[in-house]
Amino acid sequence: MLLQIPDVLPADRVADMRAQLTQADWVDGRATAGPQAAATKRNLQLPDSSPLQREFGEEIIAALQRQPLFMSAALPLRIFPPMFNCYLTGQTFGSHVDNAIRQAPGTAHRLRTDLSATLFLTPPEEYEGGELIVEDTYGVQAVKLPAGHLVLYPATSLHHVRPVTAGARISSFFWIQSLVRDDGQRTLLFDLDSAIQHLSRDVPDHPSAVQLAGVYHNLLRRWADL
Repeated sequence: MLLQIPDVLPADRVADMRAQLTQADWVDGRATAGPQAAATKRNLQLPDSSPLQREFGEEIIAALQRQPLFMSAALPLRIFPPMFNCYLTGQTFGSHVDNAIRQAPGTAHRLRTDLSATLFLTPPEEYEGGELIVEDTYGVQAVKLPAGHLVLYPATSLHHVRPVTAGARISSFFWIQSLVRDDGQRTLLFDLDSAIQHLSRDVPDHPSAVQLAGVYHNLLRRWADL
């Protein structure tokens, strides 16, 4: 399942973040890539020691925890501390699949990457190219979202970033370990949760809503991986 989540952050806050990030001390993005990814990775990245990365990352996680659509779709158990990258004119990232396991910088905590997320921070009209291309069983999709919007997709997907041909593209990216590792099961739970919410809204107090909620939680109980 590939899902777009709008308005994770308000426009004025995104603009303030982007202004500060534009002045940040970026490093070569290959510094955090494995040998295979490094061969095709051409971008800039904030270092793990960056105070902005820690501050903005915590803000993004807090915003996501208040976002019902994200919580329903991702069923997050752990969220990797958000990182930030910048693609200048001519920079790109070739086709790759994200590492299955990530270790949070400076800690002993490891996370299984069930879902990948990109939060766009630059308005699409300010740069050309730079689309995120995601390939999976649902086909090939090109993603280029308004600033403050996020795309969520299975970390098992082959994906790449097309070259930026003008301007600069700044984004945050990170991974989620879900309570439900299987994407198909997670999608069924999301669809069921969405149907329950619509039923509860359109037909308040309908007894089927309680029954369906019971099915949802029993499936979650069966599939949850704690």
